[in-house]
Amino acid sequence: MARAAVASEAAGVPSVSIVCESFDGQAAATAKGHGFEQLPLAITVGHVDAQSASDMESNFVNHTVDAIVAGLTGASAARNGTNGRVARSDPAEGNERSLGPSTLDSASLNPAPYDTVASGSIDEINDAFAERGWSDGLPIVPPTVDRVERFLAGTGLDPLQSLGIARTTGRDMTVWSVATNAVMAGCEPRHLGVLLAAARILADPHYGAEHSGNTTGADALMILDGPNAAALGFNSGVGALRDGVRANTSVGRWLRLYQRNVFGFTAAEHDKSTFGNSFRVVLCEDATALADIGWDPVSAEFGFGADDDVLTMARFNSGAIVGSAFGSTPDEIVPYLADGLARITGWDLGHLYGLGRMHYRPLLVLSPILARTCATSGWTKANLAEALFEHARIPAWRFEKLIGEWTNLAAGRPQLTDVVAAGDLPSQFAESDDPHRLVPIVSEPAKFVIAVAGDANRTNAYVFSHDGPHGDYTAAAVEQLSLD
Repeated sequence: MARAAVASEAAGVPSVSIVCESFDGQAAATAKGHGFEQLPLAITVGHVDAQSASDMESNFVNHTVDAIVAGLTGASAARNGTNGRVARSDPAEGNERSLGPSTLDSASLNPAPYDTVASGSIDEINDAFAERGWSDGLPIVPPTVDRVERFLAGTGLDPLQSLGIARTTGRDMTVWSVATNAVMAGCEPRHLGVLLAAARILADPHYGAEHSGNTTGADALMILDGPNAAALGFNSGVGALRDGVRANTSVGRWLRLYQRNVFGFTAAEHDKSTFGNSFRVVLCEDATALADIGWDPVSAEFGFGADDDVLTMARFNSGAIVGSAFGSTPDEIVPYLADGLARITGWDLGHLYGLGRMHYRPLLVLSPILARTCATSGWTKANLAEALFEHARIPAWRFEKLIGEWTNLAAGRPQLTDVVAAGDLPSQFAESDDPHRLVPIVSEPAKFVIAVAGDANRTNAYVFSHDGPHGDYTAAAVEQLSLD
């Protein structure tokens, strides 16, 4: 809503954003991140999904209409002759955190690089960072100027080089801020190339980092591919999705800290997640297993080769284990894998198909033995995706409830035949009007994303439901930086 208002105000058309109660802070922060301050807001009382029509009408008339009128007719900083534009954050700002030899002072919540904001024992520093909202609740490594400079030593990078603008806050994403949060998270200097790739993804409009705080709490997963991943210390074997290996864990933690400290990913600004998830460690694909069976990595779907070091990132609503898949052929194991994908898919269809976008791309992570079972039978990833498309299906009536009766995201409670007629779904979703017919959970086989990782000798898989354009799959090359 705020982004649409920014476009309207920039065109000289007055606007008022009607915002649900408790979302006013997020709307204001989003507007500021796009270069506008004090956009007129009109707050609706309560949640629209949990009110009767009469209560909603009463609340709107008594509490919202006056704010709409005032916003359209009154003075606003958004139209004060400069369209309410605010200066882009100085490259020195952006919540880049640094410490030096001093005592705890009254520094701004947005200190510049090399600023001193706290000193003392490690306990005192951690307390100071927690108090100011700069940590994730776990102990951090104090990012002293010396530590951050050593982290960047030998790279030849300009510490104040901007990698882009955080669309949620307007803060510059600098090399310094990447390194500062990396020190806090416990990353090693050799991980810097991966971190810079992640920062470039966050800056990419296609990824849509500004959606990271949506109410369902989908969270990012980083998928690392390439010949140098193992040398960088990343685990692709046993416990591939579990903390415990420094590279996977610290880089995953860095992402959450960076979102917090540069993108304002906090409850006070952009995080409106109802429940949320813990941060996700980096999923590193098993490059050796992929090479052995002749399958391409996930990054190949986004234009990269098997010999490229690549980070791919997307946001997922939830995940589930598909344990002990039984069978010696792909025909035997596919129905179970497909059942897992269908089980993990629910609200996502209302959110994505209800908006007519066909962006849903669930992720299937196969253990190497399951991938090898498919490859030994001559199946490629494309063959597996086609089989999943035929088996990962749900009754049409359930699909229709998910995009209509159980959500308010699709007006008119449409039937699948209506959605197909509108051109928002392929024809196979309307082959009949039998409510018990089985329909796919994705619009085409290529929508399934398949990765290979985990214990090489266990027949397990993991499935993730995808949040679509609210954190769409985006890939970036990982540069191998000199650390001389």
